[in-house]
Amino acid sequence: MPSAVIYKLYNKLPVSLQNLSISAFGYLWHRRRFGGIYKNEYKGFKEREAFSTDQWRVYQTKQLRKILIHAYLNVPYYQQVFSKAGFTESSFDTFELEDIGKLPLLEKAALREFGSSTLLAKEQEAGGNFYASSGSTGTPTSILYSLKMHQRLSALYEARVRNWAGVTCLDSRGMIGGRRVVSTGMASGPFYRYNMVEKQVYFSAYHISPSTVKNYLDGILKYNLKYMVGYATSNYILARLMNEAGLKAPKLKAVLTSSEKLTPEMRTMLSTVYQCKVYDAWSGVEWCGLISENEFGQLMISPDSAYLEVLKPDGTPAKPGEAGELVCTGFLNYDQPLIRYKIGDVIKLSADQQTKCGRNFVIVDEIIGRSEDIISGKDGRQMVRFHGIFINLPNVLKGQVVQEAIDRFTINVATKGLTENEKMLIRQRMESQLGEIDLTINELEDIPVGKNGKFKAVISNLKAN
Repeated sequence: MPSAVIYKLYNKLPVSLQNLSISAFGYLWHRRRFGGIYKNEYKGFKEREAFSTDQWRVYQTKQLRKILIHAYLNVPYYQQVFSKAGFTESSFDTFELEDIGKLPLLEKAALREFGSSTLLAKEQEAGGNFYASSGSTGTPTSILYSLKMHQRLSALYEARVRNWAGVTCLDSRGMIGGRRVVSTGMASGPFYRYNMVEKQVYFSAYHISPSTVKNYLDGILKYNLKYMVGYATSNYILARLMNEAGLKAPKLKAVLTSSEKLTPEMRTMLSTVYQCKVYDAWSGVEWCGLISENEFGQLMISPDSAYLEVLKPDGTPAKPGEAGELVCTGFLNYDQPLIRYKIGDVIKLSADQQTKCGRNFVIVDEIIGRSEDIISGKDGRQMVRFHGIFINLPNVLKGQVVQEAIDRFTINVATKGLTENEKMLIRQRMESQLGEIDLTINELEDIPVGKNGKFKAVISNLKAN
């Protein structure tokens, strides 16, 4: 049954049945992620944490050669681009890590164009499904996860994100993400739904406001949550509003943020409100790399997730203490390999590469990423993520949300021409998050970057009004 139909049926259910349906989905989702090869993969990730620098070099070289040979033999896109660059199958038998700069880069535009065709392996692992990114750069990408791929990344997340933060998948948690668990822009509470299988409370990212914050806290208390996860900005806004309202949140084990840049202000607020450490991480729906905080708060690159290059604007590798753009060659996904993929994020390597935990991982000083403005609704709600506005709209090359006034917005779209149905969907999706608004859609050849040379997907001009 198409997802749109399922979602319409879900919206018509009472809250109790919505919780039941989410729990049923949670059961299937849990089996998909934690079955099959999960336990063996988890064991491997934990054991490799004791690797020496030399062992990591041997491991990464082996994995790099393996993914390159697989891509050359099985993925039409790479067969073409590697051959054009002068590579043969035997070229990769003795390929070294230092040789990776000789390979062509993979741009996001190519992933969007060929991600469901020639960038896929001719023979694929079982149970593949496509998952879309949240479109933080304006236009989402879709990534194919097989069952085994899903279990590999789940094992990696458990080992290097949850465990390093002192929690596990068995602990009760609150999640603030992009799923529309509460249906409309002006819906009444509760603003969360409960997945009893995973002891997960899924909070709406689209209803956080001074008038609703008590309801969010009620959900945290009702289900005795041990940690919070999800969008950094949404979690921060919720914590800040609780603090401003004088509400007492329970002491948690940890807060795990993702998807957006975690600023020092956000970290301090979250740590103060929940009386625990806050752990940042970076991955993305592509899962062609993982950076996560260890027990001492050091950000570390997981070498068995990918071979990550950090490149300066001139294309040369960044040194400790320098910032650069991430270029990713993932080790987890063989159905849709991403090799030298320009994911669009920037990090700064730490000048001090001495780890406090003893693991021989590269230390990152800062995930620079992208900082987006916060959008405010008429009822006081605040949000930064506009998940789904541009998903499955083939004529949208890039999109940008601009708030001109409290109830007036502009959508800038880089396009060769939107259909009337696409315009209607954009309007409906915006109103589902913000209620009734005055919306202008501008069709452009391209969307200009800001003064700093970077593209921003969300801009608020309220401060200027």
